[in-house]
Amino acid sequence: MRIELFPEEHNIFSKKWNRDGGRSPLAFFVNHIHPVRAVLLDYIDDHCFTYTIRKGKPLLKAGEFCQHLYFVRRGVLRAYIQEEAKEITTWITAEDEMVTSIRSLFDPEQPSLENIQAIEDCELVGAQYASLQYAYDRYIEMNIVGRKLLERYYCDAEERAYISRLTSAESKYRHFILTKGRLVNRIPLKYIASYLGMTLETLSRIRSKIR
Repeated sequence: MRIELFPEEHNIFSKKWNRDGGRSPLAFFVNHIHPVRAVLLDYIDDHCFTYTIRKGKPLLKAGEFCQHLYFVRRGVLRAYIQEEAKEITTWITAEDEMVTSIRSLFDPEQPSLENIQAIEDCELVGAQYASLQYAYDRYIEMNIVGRKLLERYYCDAEERAYISRLTSAESKYRHFILTKGRLVNRIPLKYIASYLGMTLETLSRIRSKIR
């Protein structure tokens, strides 16, 4: 039985993918992670949608429930938690990555702890959690894709844990350059400083020293 989660918009989506060679960016991404059958790519094309968000706007707010995951086609986003008046950036991501609230997506009774905000104007391709679960159940190769993605993002989580344990502010920034160098000049320094757990003044001194 075929599940149509967006039957009224199916034709709109199909036309959008025509400009991308007939496939959605999410389908290309999945097939790059692990080759899958055309029938699964068709399913992905049918059950994903485009979503744009302007710079500075929230994709998700803390306390909200998340039912979607998004592929970042263009732009940069960050997650942050609010501690009184202070915003603490917990992760930063850009093109060709997936974005969601893991806690809320996989446990529908748990709201998101983080806010997710666009740092630049962003173009995303989204899919519902129900579509993901259907793909896992129906197409065995989707489970391989899921495992490989989980491995990738576990490594990313380990990187964040590693940075948080470094005691030298300069070492933290140098590691950030090593792992996210392409984003250094795209992200406001206040977000990088927050992500690295240092003040903006400290980060500015380190950048001047490295130059």
